[in-house]
Amino acid sequence: MCRLTPGDLQRIFEKLDMNCDGFLSLEELNVLLEKTGFNYSIEELESLVGKKSLDFSEFLFFYDSMLKQNHGEEEGANNGVDGDEVEEVEGDLVKAFKVFDLDGDGFITSQELECVLKRLGMWDERCGKDCATMICSYDTNFDGKLDFQEFKDMMLLTTS
Repeated sequence: MCRLTPGDLQRIFEKLDMNCDGFLSLEELNVLLEKTGFNYSIEELESLVGKKSLDFSEFLFFYDSMLKQNHGEEEGANNGVDGDEVEEVEGDLVKAFKVFDLDGDGFITSQELECVLKRLGMWDERCGKDCATMICSYDTNFDGKLDFQEFKDMMLLTTS
């Protein structure tokens, strides 16, 4: 999982807070989790979070906790500690790849990347971000799109 900036997290929080009450209900939080490949029931999410809604600072804490948990799993896999952990990380990467591979052709194009970033509330045209440039940064065979191995390499490099 890539670390997001506080500005990115603020935009995501505001987009998810559908009733604009300054809190994310578990239902609103679950929208984000489902879009990113995590499937929790509301009961599981309440058990994980410990409450029925999160303000922005609690959302930041939740994000950091998820990031640390995910980073710890990757470190274990990188050290060869447990084959199950390696398989779990690989499985998580496959799920994440499928989130971005909208047409299921085995590649992530700049159009698919932009579409998913917009859906997650992380695309800001004013910032001048260019998905083609982002893709090119990790496109090792220069075909203009990311295959799974390129995506995996990018994710493991970005989180180390």
